[in-house]
Amino acid sequence: MTIPAPIRGTTQEFTEIEDIRDDLILLFDGSCCLVIETSATNFGLLSEKEQEALIFAYAGLLNSLTFALQIVIRSKRKDVSAYLKLLEDAKNKQEKPELKDRIGKYKDFITKTVAKNNVLDKKFYLIIPFSSVELGVKSAAGSLVKKTSLPFPKEYILDRAKTALHPKRDHLLRQLNRLGLHAEQMTTQKLIELFYSIYNSDVVGAQLAPKEDYETGLVGEKKI
Repeated sequence: MTIPAPIRGTTQEFTEIEDIRDDLILLFDGSCCLVIETSATNFGLLSEKEQEALIFAYAGLLNSLTFALQIVIRSKRKDVSAYLKLLEDAKNKQEKPELKDRIGKYKDFITKTVAKNNVLDKKFYLIIPFSSVELGVKSAAGSLVKKTSLPFPKEYILDRAKTALHPKRDHLLRQLNRLGLHAEQMTTQKLIELFYSIYNSDVVGAQLAPKEDYETGLVGEKKI
Protein backbone atom coordinates (compact mmCIF):
# COMPACT_ATOMS: atom_id res chain seq x y z
CA MET A 1 0.00 0.00 0.00
CA THR A 2 1.38 3.38 -1.02
CA ILE A 3 1.33 6.02 1.67
CA PRO A 4 0.53 9.44 0.20
CA ALA A 5 3.07 12.17 0.79
CA PRO A 6 2.08 14.67 3.48
CA ILE A 7 0.70 17.98 2.33
CA ARG A 8 3.31 20.65 2.95
CA GLY A 9 1.61 23.62 1.32
CA THR A 10 1.54 26.86 3.27
CA THR A 11 -0.47 30.05 3.05
CA GLN A 12 2.58 31.65 1.46
CA GLU A 13 1.92 29.66 -1.74
CA PHE A 14 -1.50 31.29 -2.14
CA THR A 15 -0.49 34.92 -1.62
CA GLU A 16 1.51 37.27 -3.79
CA ILE A 17 3.20 38.96 -0.84
CA GLU A 18 6.94 38.47 -0.49
CA ASP A 19 7.47 40.74 2.51
CA ILE A 20 6.15 43.72 4.45
CA ARG A 21 8.93 46.17 5.23
CA ASP A 22 9.56 49.91 5.54
CA ASP A 23 5.78 50.54 5.56
CA LEU A 24 5.47 48.98 2.09
CA ILE A 25 4.08 45.71 0.73
CA LEU A 26 6.56 43.89 -1.51
CA LEU A 27 5.17 41.37 -4.00
CA PHE A 28 6.86 38.38 -5.66
CA ASP A 29 7.33 40.06 -9.03
CA GLY A 30 9.19 43.02 -7.51
CA SER A 31 6.23 45.38 -7.49
CA CYS A 32 5.25 47.23 -4.32
CA CYS A 33 2.36 49.21 -2.95
CA LEU A 34 1.75 51.81 -0.30
CA VAL A 35 -1.49 51.79 1.70
CA ILE A 36 -3.23 54.85 3.12
CA GLU A 37 -6.03 54.45 5.64
CA THR A 38 -8.58 57.24 5.60
CA SER A 39 -11.67 58.30 7.46
CA ALA A 40 -15.06 58.85 5.81
CA THR A 41 -17.76 61.53 5.70
CA ASN A 42 -21.50 60.96 6.07
CA PHE A 43 -22.51 62.73 2.86
CA GLY A 44 -26.24 62.48 3.60
CA LEU A 45 -25.98 64.54 6.81
CA LEU A 46 -24.30 67.50 5.09
CA SER A 47 -26.16 70.60 3.95
CA GLU A 48 -26.61 71.24 0.24
CA LYS A 49 -23.77 73.77 0.14
CA GLU A 50 -21.48 71.43 2.05
CA GLN A 51 -22.31 68.60 -0.35
CA GLU A 52 -21.52 70.81 -3.36
CA ALA A 53 -18.21 71.88 -1.81
CA LEU A 54 -17.31 68.27 -1.09
CA ILE A 55 -18.15 67.17 -4.64
CA PHE A 56 -16.04 70.03 -6.03
CA ALA A 57 -13.09 69.05 -3.82
CA TYR A 58 -13.45 65.37 -4.76
CA ALA A 59 -13.51 66.29 -8.46
CA GLY A 60 -10.34 68.28 -7.89
CA LEU A 61 -8.70 65.23 -6.30
CA LEU A 62 -9.60 62.99 -9.24
CA ASN A 63 -8.46 65.54 -11.82
CA SER A 64 -5.13 65.99 -10.02
CA LEU A 65 -4.21 62.30 -10.19
CA THR A 66 -1.45 61.36 -12.61
CA PHE A 67 -0.98 57.85 -11.26
CA ALA A 68 -3.00 54.70 -10.64
CA LEU A 69 -5.02 54.49 -7.44
CA GLN A 70 -7.07 51.67 -5.95
CA ILE A 71 -9.88 52.28 -3.44
CA VAL A 72 -10.76 49.41 -1.09
CA ILE A 73 -13.65 49.37 1.38
CA ARG A 74 -13.51 46.56 3.92
CA SER A 75 -16.48 45.60 6.05
CA LYS A 76 -16.12 43.26 8.99
CA ARG A 77 -17.92 42.44 12.17
CA LYS A 78 -17.24 45.01 14.87
CA ASP A 79 -14.65 43.85 17.37
CA VAL A 80 -15.65 45.17 20.82
CA SER A 81 -13.43 42.82 22.81
CA ALA A 82 -11.11 45.67 23.88
CA TYR A 83 -14.09 47.77 24.99
CA LEU A 84 -15.59 44.86 26.93
CA LYS A 85 -12.28 44.30 28.66
CA LEU A 86 -12.23 47.99 29.59
CA LEU A 87 -15.69 47.67 31.11
CA GLU A 88 -14.68 44.53 32.99
CA ASP A 89 -11.64 46.32 34.44
CA ALA A 90 -13.80 49.28 35.44
CA LYS A 91 -16.28 46.91 37.08
CA ASN A 92 -13.55 45.16 39.09
CA LYS A 93 -12.11 48.49 40.27
CA GLN A 94 -15.49 49.84 41.31
CA GLU A 95 -16.07 49.61 45.05
CA LYS A 96 -19.72 50.67 45.13
CA PRO A 97 -22.01 47.65 44.60
CA GLU A 98 -24.66 49.71 42.78
CA LEU A 99 -22.23 51.09 40.20
CA LYS A 100 -20.57 47.71 39.81
CA ASP A 101 -23.94 46.15 39.04
CA ARG A 102 -24.77 48.88 36.49
CA ILE A 103 -21.45 48.42 34.70
CA GLY A 104 -22.06 44.67 34.56
CA LYS A 105 -25.53 45.14 33.07
CA TYR A 106 -24.21 47.64 30.54
CA LYS A 107 -21.47 45.20 29.50
CA ASP A 108 -24.08 42.46 29.01
CA PHE A 109 -26.20 44.87 26.96
CA ILE A 110 -23.29 45.72 24.65
CA THR A 111 -22.42 42.03 24.22
CA LYS A 112 -25.99 41.05 23.32
CA THR A 113 -26.49 44.06 21.03
CA VAL A 114 -23.39 43.36 18.97
CA ALA A 115 -24.15 39.63 18.77
CA LYS A 116 -27.80 40.12 17.80
CA ASN A 117 -27.48 43.00 15.31
CA ASN A 118 -24.19 41.92 13.71
CA VAL A 119 -22.69 45.43 13.91
CA LEU A 120 -20.28 46.07 11.05
CA ASP A 121 -17.16 48.20 11.02
CA LYS A 122 -16.05 49.78 7.73
CA LYS A 123 -12.46 50.66 6.90
CA PHE A 124 -11.37 52.70 3.87
CA TYR A 125 -8.02 52.23 2.15
CA LEU A 126 -6.27 53.92 -0.77
CA ILE A 127 -3.53 51.86 -2.44
CA ILE A 128 -0.79 53.43 -4.58
CA PRO A 129 1.07 50.81 -6.67
CA PHE A 130 4.69 50.68 -7.83
CA SER A 131 4.93 48.39 -10.86
CA SER A 132 7.85 46.03 -11.40
CA VAL A 133 7.99 47.47 -14.93
CA GLU A 134 9.42 50.63 -13.34
CA LEU A 135 12.45 48.54 -12.34
CA GLY A 136 13.09 47.54 -15.96
CA VAL A 137 11.22 45.49 -18.55
CA LYS A 138 13.70 42.61 -18.51
CA SER A 139 13.54 42.23 -14.73
CA ALA A 140 9.75 42.28 -14.78
CA ALA A 141 9.63 39.58 -17.46
CA GLY A 142 12.20 37.46 -15.65
CA SER A 143 10.24 37.52 -12.41
CA LEU A 144 7.30 35.82 -14.15
CA VAL A 145 9.41 32.77 -14.92
CA LYS A 146 10.35 32.07 -11.33
CA LYS A 147 7.75 33.28 -8.87
CA THR A 148 9.88 32.96 -5.74
CA SER A 149 12.82 34.93 -7.10
CA LEU A 150 12.84 38.71 -6.90
CA PRO A 151 14.33 40.52 -9.92
CA PHE A 152 16.57 42.62 -7.63
CA PRO A 153 17.60 42.64 -3.93
CA LYS A 154 14.85 43.74 -1.56
CA GLU A 155 16.63 46.86 -0.35
CA TYR A 156 17.15 48.11 -3.92
CA ILE A 157 13.51 47.52 -4.84
CA LEU A 158 12.24 49.19 -1.67
CA ASP A 159 14.49 52.23 -2.19
CA ARG A 160 13.25 52.65 -5.77
CA ALA A 161 9.66 52.17 -4.64
CA LYS A 162 9.93 54.77 -1.86
CA THR A 163 11.43 57.29 -4.27
CA ALA A 164 8.46 56.84 -6.61
CA LEU A 165 5.68 56.42 -4.04
CA HIS A 166 6.40 59.05 -1.38
CA PRO A 167 5.72 62.11 -3.60
CA LYS A 168 2.44 60.51 -4.71
CA ARG A 169 1.56 59.78 -1.09
CA ASP A 170 2.21 63.38 -0.02
CA HIS A 171 0.09 64.73 -2.88
CA LEU A 172 -2.79 62.40 -2.03
CA LEU A 173 -2.66 63.28 1.67
CA ARG A 174 -2.91 67.00 0.82
CA GLN A 175 -5.93 66.37 -1.40
CA LEU A 176 -7.64 64.26 1.26
CA ASN A 177 -7.04 67.02 3.79
CA ARG A 178 -8.94 69.40 1.50
CA LEU A 179 -11.87 66.98 1.74
CA GLY A 180 -11.75 67.21 5.52
CA LEU A 181 -10.64 63.60 5.88
CA HIS A 182 -8.05 62.24 8.27
CA ALA A 183 -5.63 60.02 6.37
CA GLU A 184 -2.26 58.48 7.11
CA GLN A 185 0.07 55.90 5.63
CA MET A 186 -0.20 52.49 7.27
CA THR A 187 2.95 51.42 9.08
CA THR A 188 4.57 47.99 8.83
CA GLN A 189 2.95 46.96 12.12
CA LYS A 190 -0.52 48.05 10.99
CA LEU A 191 -0.11 46.29 7.65
CA ILE A 192 0.87 43.07 9.43
CA GLU A 193 -2.18 43.35 11.67
CA LEU A 194 -4.41 44.06 8.67
CA PHE A 195 -3.31 40.98 6.73
CA TYR A 196 -3.41 38.86 9.89
CA SER A 197 -7.05 39.84 10.39
CA ILE A 198 -7.81 39.10 6.71
CA TYR A 199 -6.29 35.61 6.79
CA ASN A 200 -7.57 34.88 10.32
CA SER A 201 -11.06 36.34 10.17
CA ASP A 202 -12.37 34.02 12.89
CA VAL A 203 -9.87 35.29 15.46
CA VAL A 204 -11.34 38.10 17.58
CA GLY A 205 -9.43 40.36 19.95
CA ALA A 206 -5.96 39.05 19.10
CA GLN A 207 -3.08 41.40 19.90
CA LEU A 208 0.05 40.89 17.79
CA ALA A 209 3.53 41.48 19.14
CA PRO A 210 5.63 44.34 17.70
CA LYS A 211 7.18 43.61 14.30
CA GLU A 212 10.66 43.51 15.84
CA ASP A 213 9.68 40.32 17.69
CA TYR A 214 9.18 38.35 14.46
CA GLU A 215 12.07 36.44 12.92
CA THR A 216 10.13 36.11 9.67
CA GLY A 217 7.55 38.30 8.01
CA LEU A 218 3.91 37.46 8.55
CA VAL A 219 3.38 36.71 4.88
CA GLY A 220 6.87 36.51 3.49
CA GLU A 221 10.05 34.50 3.34
CA LYS A 222 12.84 34.80 5.87
CA LYS A 223 14.16 38.33 6.06
CA ILE A 224 17.66 39.05 4.86
